[in-house]
Amino acid sequence: MNQATNLSSPCACGGLMEVQQDFRHLDADALKMRFEQRLADRMSVYASGVWRYQELIAPWIEEEFIVTKLEGNTPLYTANDRLQSYAGVERLQFKAQNHNPSGSFKDNGMTIAVSHGISMGYRHFACASTGNTSSSLAMYASWAGANSHVFVPSHAVSMNKVIQTLAYGSNVYTFDGTYDDGIRYLEQEADALGYYVCNSVNPLRIEGQKSIIFEMAHQLQWHMPDWILVPGGALSNATALGKGLFDLFNVGLINRLPRIAVIQAEGASPFHQYVQRQHAGTTSKEFEPVPSPSTIASALNIGNPPSWRKAYRYLTQLQGVTAAVSDEEIMQAKKIIDASGLGCEPASAVTMAGLRQLIDQQVIDRSEHVVCILTGHLLKDTDAIAQSHTSTLRKLDDLYQHRAAISS
Repeated sequence: MNQATNLSSPCACGGLMEVQQDFRHLDADALKMRFEQRLADRMSVYASGVWRYQELIAPWIEEEFIVTKLEGNTPLYTANDRLQSYAGVERLQFKAQNHNPSGSFKDNGMTIAVSHGISMGYRHFACASTGNTSSSLAMYASWAGANSHVFVPSHAVSMNKVIQTLAYGSNVYTFDGTYDDGIRYLEQEADALGYYVCNSVNPLRIEGQKSIIFEMAHQLQWHMPDWILVPGGALSNATALGKGLFDLFNVGLINRLPRIAVIQAEGASPFHQYVQRQHAGTTSKEFEPVPSPSTIASALNIGNPPSWRKAYRYLTQLQGVTAAVSDEEIMQAKKIIDASGLGCEPASAVTMAGLRQLIDQQVIDRSEHVVCILTGHLLKDTDAIAQSHTSTLRKLDDLYQHRAAISS
């Protein structure tokens, strides 16, 4: 059992553990046929948009231990005219992970992590979280009949996500500090408490989140876009994006690799700052955490992302770039996404805001095919919506006065 817990502990190099699989025995054409056939499945574990690709994720987990809510199966939307005009690219799509059962992309990784923990005999699961991880973990643990323990900073989190976590029956503990403090606590205490840690420091989470890319490739008939844009908080999604792309390429399911862009909020952008220093030739090239991160995009309010080393490796290999956008840019992009009928939480909107910035900088060409990943549901953070929309509420009397003016 300790073996599973130690998956979330740093290795001797200071980085995180990573799952390495041998795919040499897999045949790309046979896999494509198998994945396509599973699309017709509506009742077994393969109806999940994650477990559909089990051969590339966690083939060793037996079906009796799989905990699934049929997650994944999220749409790949083609931008409407309003979104296309705002972004300024000719071909824009959105991978809407906010359609997952708990309302965020975390479900893709959490189904694998919790299933693995169950297979190892664990009944207590834990995470530190700014919101989406906690609600996802609480949902899966309860679905499995197990217990969840969530450690949430007392400030700069969305109460919607905390309430969702409580509703799923989790034990929620608040503390003074940041997400990073919660991760450190679990690294020190999880074994003694008998907790299976389900943060992105657990490499099984990364394996599950690769399915976002697998499903996207499947939806695009295995032809990848020019660019994929992803929000950058703990950087698990950026890591899973890179790892998943190379898995697809090495197996032969895709024949070219897209470029990636990791977008952070300016107030919580240690990864972007680190990448900028690498390119600028400055004397200080060390990774420097942001001690007091601050952004309206609460899901990205992480000053010391645990997956930065892995994310940087894949960013470099995929000729990727980073960008940091202001809270004002985030909320403006969110308004457009919401008003287009798509909707997302602020952390998701950084991709659209970052896309505009990268187009202005001529990093991304207007003729290129771009996919933005939307990570969280519109109602995950209603405080942000209230701040920007309450003033637009209209009174019924105003309508009557307007009608009277037209009649006269």
